[in-house]
Amino acid sequence: MEKALFIIIAVIAVAAALNVLIQRNPLYSALSLIGTMAALSVLYVMLRAQFIAAVQIVVYAGAILVLFIFVIMLLNAPKQQLQIDKQKGLRYLAIPLAGLLLAEAFYVVWRVQDIAMPVVKEGEEAVGTTWSVGVALFTHYLLPFQVAGVLLLMALIGAVVLARREGDK
Repeated sequence: MEKALFIIIAVIAVAAALNVLIQRNPLYSALSLIGTMAALSVLYVMLRAQFIAAVQIVVYAGAILVLFIFVIMLLNAPKQQLQIDKQKGLRYLAIPLAGLLLAEAFYVVWRVQDIAMPVVKEGEEAVGTTWSVGVALFTHYLLPFQVAGVLLLMALIGAVVLARREGDK
């Protein structure tokens, strides 16, 4: 029974992934990608990796693909749009706020090294549990985690800048 369910879900995942490539409409392609991520999440549950399945749904299908759909809808916006009065004074706040964000990131990286981690009994720590992923993510991999967040933010800002029309200023 488990093998048959695995084959059915795997076929659904492959069919949805192929549909991502075949679709001409980018919105339908992104929706097919959500189906692929959901099928992969079911496969993770079958492998008894519930945390990774939940992260697959929340992070990939929930956040990143919603961002993809947002950018697709932004790029397909009609050319006739209302001109928005942009406040020019806000650009002077960018450098101080960026410095504040950088100082905060350095403080967090410096401060997290001083925190004592709770002791776990031998045999209780398992790879892939919420505790082990959290400890690894916020101790050893804190800086790459922060850099990935900043890169995603820069990608979003770049997509918005690229989506601007010629007449927009």
